This record gives sequence, C-alpha cells and structure tokens, in this order.
Amino acid sequence: MRIAESKRLLADWWCALSLAPPPPPPPDNSGHLGFGGRTRLSLPVLKPSTMSSSTLRHPAATDAGPGKSFSPAAPRAQSLRLPRRCPAAPAAVSTTAAAEVDSSADRVSALSQVAGVLGSQWGDEGKGKLVDVLAPRFDIVARCQGGANAGHTIYNSEGKKFALHLVPSGILHEGTLCVVGNGAVIHVPGFFGEIDGLESNGVRCNGRILVSDRAHLLFDLHQTVDGLRETELANSFIGTTKRGIGPCYSSKVTRNGLRVCDLRHMDTFGDKLDVLFKDAAARFQGFKYSPSMLKEEVERYKRFAERLEPFIADTVHVLNESIQQNKKILVEGGQATMLDIDFGTYPFVTSSSPSAGGICTGLGIAPRVIGDLIGVVKAYTTRVGSGPFPTELFGEAGDLLRNAGMEFGTTTGRPRRCGWLDIVALKYCCQINGFSSLNLTKLDVLSGLPEIKLGVSYNKIDGGKLQSFPGDLDTLEQVQVQYEVLPGWQTDISSVRSYNELPQAARRYVERIEELVGVPVHYIGVGPGRDALIYK
Repeated sequence: MRIAESKRLLADWWCALSLAPPPPPPPDNSGHLGFGGRTRLSLPVLKPSTMSSSTLRHPAATDAGPGKSFSPAAPRAQSLRLPRRCPAAPAAVSTTAAAEVDSSADRVSALSQVAGVLGSQWGDEGKGKLVDVLAPRFDIVARCQGGANAGHTIYNSEGKKFALHLVPSGILHEGTLCVVGNGAVIHVPGFFGEIDGLESNGVRCNGRILVSDRAHLLFDLHQTVDGLRETELANSFIGTTKRGIGPCYSSKVTRNGLRVCDLRHMDTFGDKLDVLFKDAAARFQGFKYSPSMLKEEVERYKRFAERLEPFIADTVHVLNESIQQNKKILVEGGQATMLDIDFGTYPFVTSSSPSAGGICTGLGIAPRVIGDLIGVVKAYTTRVGSGPFPTELFGEAGDLLRNAGMEFGTTTGRPRRCGWLDIVALKYCCQINGFSSLNLTKLDVLSGLPEIKLGVSYNKIDGGKLQSFPGDLDTLEQVQVQYEVLPGWQTDISSVRSYNELPQAARRYVERIEELVGVPVHYIGVGPGRDALIYK
C-alpha cells in the first residue's frame, strides 16, 4: 500500500469512526475502552477529559578533542505524516523560534559530563537521531550493549540517510570518538561491512572507532543457531532478528565464548572455536559441522584479526581516563527497557540490559559518574516480534498507522506492531532508569487524527486496578487498558521549530504525558531530519 493512500485512509477511518454511533459495549462491565490485551474491543468516541601516555598511544584516542562547538541545524529532510486538514504554518522563523535556538544550545551544553540516551519502549523509538544531534557537544559516543540487532537511522547535513547497527551514531561527526564497549557483541564481518558502507559514502571511520578487547565475538554459527532455536520453538517463537545475539550472549554466560582479545592469540583460537562448533552440533540436529568448516573459519578470522587490530583497545581504561580528564561521554543504548533481559516482557526480550544498569556493566564506568539520562519515547507505541502489547491497534487501524509512520524495522525490515502510547509501561521505564528528561519522537505522525488516546492504567479481569506494570505475562495478556482521550490537531507540524507554535492540542498532549509520568519532555521530534526537533 502506498504511503499517501495509507495516510488518506487512516484519516477517513477516523472520520467515519467519529461520526458513527457508538457500537454496543463489550460484555464485561470493567469500563475498558478501545483496544486492550490481545482482544479487539469496541472503540467509542469519548470527549477529552587530559589522558595518560598509555592511552594516548592509541591513534583513535588522540582524535577525541576537548569539546566541539554546537553545529548549526542541517537542511530538513522530508517528513512523513498524515494528511493535514488545513494549511501548514508559515516557514518563516519567528522571534520566539529564534530565541529558542539559544535556549536549545544551552540545554544541550548543560547536559552532564557522562549522559545517556536510552529507549523507553520496545525499541525503534528514534534514539539514533537524538544521539546524532547531541554528539557535537560530546567527545565520545559509546555503545554499551547489544549488537547488530540494533537499527539506528540518522541523516547527515545533506539529508542523506544512514542505517547504523553496531557503529555508534556519533560517527557522522568528524571530531567524535566512537566506542563499542565490552557489553556489546561483535559480528566482525558485519562490522566491517558497516564501516565499508560508511566510508564509501565519505564518512571516515579508521582511527575514529574503538572496540573493546573484552567484547564477545559473534560468529555465523550463532546466527545459524538463532534460526534453529526459533524453528524449534514453533508457535512459541520469540521473534528475534536471527542475528545470533541471544546465542552469543549464551556462549558468554556459559563461559565458552570467544572475545575480541582472543584474536591476538590465533595459536589457540581454533581450539576455542572448535568447542563452540561441537556444542552447537550436539545441541541441534540441523547444525552440520565438519573439520573443514573449522579450518575455513579460522583462516577467515586470521584475516579479520589483522584488519581489526587498529580498532582494538582497553576501552574501560580509555573511558575512565577520559572521565578523569573531563571529557564528555554520551552513551547510546540499543533496544529499550521493555526488552531488557530482567525488566522487559520476558521471555520476549533481548539478551542484554538496555536499561541504565547496562551502562555500568557494558562500559566499565562507575554509577556515580553517570548524570543525565534521556529516555526516548514515540508519541505512540510500536514493537517488533512476539510478546504482549496491551495498547496494540489491530486490523486496519494498526496497518494504516504503520504505513503512515513508516514503521518497518531498520535491521530486518519487518513490519512493526502499532498502538497507542502506553503510559503504564512508560512510567515503569522512567522508574527503572531515573530519566531526567524525555525525547518524544514522531509527534508529526499523529497530525490529522480527530482524537488521540493514552493508555493511562491497567485493570485486572475482575475490574481491580493494577498498581504497577506486571512481570507475569499471563496477567499482562489479560489486562484491560483504561484510556484517556485527548483532542487531535488538524495542522501539519513538521515545519514547527518552537514549542509555543505547536497547536494547542499538540501541546496539551505533550504536557499530559509529562503530568502522568512525572518527567519533563525536553525534546520533541516532528520529522526524521536533524533539524526537525523542538527544544522545550
């Protein structure tokens, strides 16, 4: 379905819904509104209620400067939104907008020495864009966990799109050192593929990226095992990216994994890899292993080891030396809190810790040095793969929102499930991470809707209100979501750059989210380009 057609149909669907008489109420008397749990219910229209000499020896570390000036806004890329019902606001910069340029620079420069950007839903919130925007004010951008299952889409100053998976999103800024920490897992062929793609587009990577010697290596065999595991689970599959992330972390936890530092000891590398191959062959009948496979893989990694050597560093030392020298570090999280191995919707989660605790374990820095943490959240909710999704929109409504928001995975291309913003889940993520502020993204996608819903609470099947986000999936699958309905706005907001110039209804939506979760929204995304960001 073409995007324009999807936008038109979504607007028409809402109009028809708002004009039609309310359908009969659901059979229970819980007061459940809209779509909740896994069952489609009625949708009545409601009224709105400096470094040591040892560190300096590494060529990349010398490139981390003492701080950089704030870059001016880049040309805006075309944003995707629903059809507007009235003309867009004039493009001329108002006095208010001009005044906010200085305030935005002040807000960014005021961020703590070590700050973080983390996802606060089920991933795909737009973390990469914010990291890219903030990176000019930081010396280092560091990834602390995950692997190539992350997909961060960013745009350069000319509006060219880059889809990053393992390389940190600060790579487009020449003066920024990018670090892949010990908590990440490295698929070396994919890493080089990503670097080659960047350099072919004029982005220099050599001497600008450090990879932790403690990070674990992800092999093709891990990807094969990932697929076999999903097949074995049949109807209970997790819905992974099949990039081998889970099996690689399993090797790490069972202590038979190989780390980046093992590439410096090729005399023993083959013996260690043989253990992994034999383990996979013993576990899965569909995994075929032969001595020739091992020999071929070892020879391949001998070549990789030579090329990777300039990137390898003791990143724990580099980062802590950088902190002592007052360099600024921005941590970029992959995935999101609702996919955290401990706090997410287990077992439908990733295999690492994308929440705040993962920063310390994934980079080797102390909790006391971490300051501001920014949670990134979409103006609505999406998730990829299996697992509960209380505010999910089913059928035509979900399909049309997906196409209007271009909700297809950066890493896999899979369509994302879509639904209303889940305040219960968001508040839970804010509690776990202690966010100092939020970045609300894709607010422009909601333009054109007559009304917008917020899932503000969960009720149990007996009508009792749940006081927190449940860890029991059986309970979560059965919750009845209580919605608060707010008026929509009919104006295109993609050209707005000042908070005060947003439609009143859009401001009310933002402010209601702040009220419900108790965390201020400091950044509002109204399009994919670098400059499509409002500072509040």
